[in-house]
Amino acid sequence: MKALIIDGYVDEPACFGVPPYISPYIRYLAGAMREQGIHTQDIFYSAIDSIRLNPKDHEMIIREADLVVVIAGMTVPGKYLRSTPLNLQELHSIIRTATGQVVIGGPIRLGFSSEGGKTASGLSGLGNAHCCGVDVEAFVYDLLSDRKLADTENMVERFRSVQEIGRWGKKGAFIIRQHPDYPNVMCELETYRGCGRKKHCSFCTEPFYGRPDHRPVDDVISEVQALHEEGARYFRIGRQPDLLSYQAKDKGSDLPVPNPAAIESLYRGIRSVAPDLQVLHMDNANPGTIAVFPNESRDILNTIVKYHTSGDVAAMGMESADPEVIRRNGLKVLPDEMFSAIELVNEVGAKRGASGMPELLPGLNFVHGLMGETKETFRLNYDFLKKVLDSGLLLRRINIRQVMAFQGTPMFGNDAAVTKHKNEFLRYKEKVRTEVDLPMLRKVVPAGTILRNVLLEVNDGNTTFGRQMGSYPLLIGLPSKLEIGGYLDVTAINHGFRSITAIPYPLNINNAELEFLQKVPGMGKVLAAKIFRERPYKDTQELIVKTGVNADILKYTKL
Repeated sequence: MKALIIDGYVDEPACFGVPPYISPYIRYLAGAMREQGIHTQDIFYSAIDSIRLNPKDHEMIIREADLVVVIAGMTVPGKYLRSTPLNLQELHSIIRTATGQVVIGGPIRLGFSSEGGKTASGLSGLGNAHCCGVDVEAFVYDLLSDRKLADTENMVERFRSVQEIGRWGKKGAFIIRQHPDYPNVMCELETYRGCGRKKHCSFCTEPFYGRPDHRPVDDVISEVQALHEEGARYFRIGRQPDLLSYQAKDKGSDLPVPNPAAIESLYRGIRSVAPDLQVLHMDNANPGTIAVFPNESRDILNTIVKYHTSGDVAAMGMESADPEVIRRNGLKVLPDEMFSAIELVNEVGAKRGASGMPELLPGLNFVHGLMGETKETFRLNYDFLKKVLDSGLLLRRINIRQVMAFQGTPMFGNDAAVTKHKNEFLRYKEKVRTEVDLPMLRKVVPAGTILRNVLLEVNDGNTTFGRQMGSYPLLIGLPSKLEIGGYLDVTAINHGFRSITAIPYPLNINNAELEFLQKVPGMGKVLAAKIFRERPYKDTQELIVKTGVNADILKYTKL
């Protein structure tokens, strides 16, 4: 039997799977197939971007597969540097091409991209394809019982258990070798899913996964070990709504009590089985947890900084600084509580690390179009961000988006709020980008900062764009067409609202382009031209004698 997993990419509040990330769904599926007797050489993986590049070759692969499983679904809006999620036309084309059984799964069961509220199962033209309403990995496992394909019409859907994904995560690790970015693949790790709060945010889809079902620490460590043995060196503990609540103790209040010992065991264990990892980052942290349990949270954040790699981001959902919006939508924190959470993360993580970025900074998420929003909401949000900036605290990322309302959430049916203040939203967003994002980025990455291991990903004319591997990596543009796919150290020289311009570090004086020489911090066009004319130089002393260049400038260069 041949099985094909098509990765249409996923983006959820608590799970990411757009290249260079690979989501847990893919690995769990591969492990479930393997456990049911399909040989690893008969389990194939194709990213939707690869199918677009070679449609005819992949058409044959799709036709030959006895089972095609498509993973897709975007329940939060996103912009991606070099990947585009699966669209409905492509989904229909895959279904028409397949001759075997087709199963569709992932967050597509909750909603599809910008068509918020529409589940794939409710869309026309799916033919005989089955869209899973629960967990696709469990459905496929049951479908393959007795080493043959069952009839999907007679299948009972169910949630998978933590014991099952403990096995499947390890057995499915091999699939990362088929990812087009391998070995530069960021493995998204799950610790638990489902929200532990008693009251949920009005728009969030995470509660659809039920109450938190925490994975044993040893299971996550074993999965990392299996991935490491397959060549993985980049990891993010990202598939959970609040990492600080992993293995937390539910004592009946709105928030469970954090368990610092469990998270210390997790991080220490990951480091022990993957000692040469290149990236270990996190994603979500509930600012309410930090505000209510500052001592436990401080212990956890110190553990993270001890074992992780720098450039890490704790993404925190503030959503709104308007008390009325907070009340009506069941949001997590009031502005003063949010500010205290930002202070604590800065206290622990603001120092600069080996990558050139600060160790750990907060990222803020704002959602607009929520119930109770007025024009005053935009002023309150801006004032809060300006207060953070003026206080000297650092934020790595400010994400401003409009709400997507899905069936089953309190926001569904209140869509009018999304577009009610569209013009105010656009003006406010531009104001934040200009007056907060730009000066904040200059603080986070001052000109002259040396950033290590930037992966060059995209050529756009005479500009090459790259990013460090990690959680919410900073977009870096280099003003030259460079070969993509390799790593480069760079020096930051200028700032945009959400990106920087950089030049290679150290810059080779004897063969660098004149445009790069002119951009070396402290160099200037006149001195750069003089240095360019007098090349080559046999050593630094000759360079200084011939040009009079200041030795401080040369810390960014080499001969």
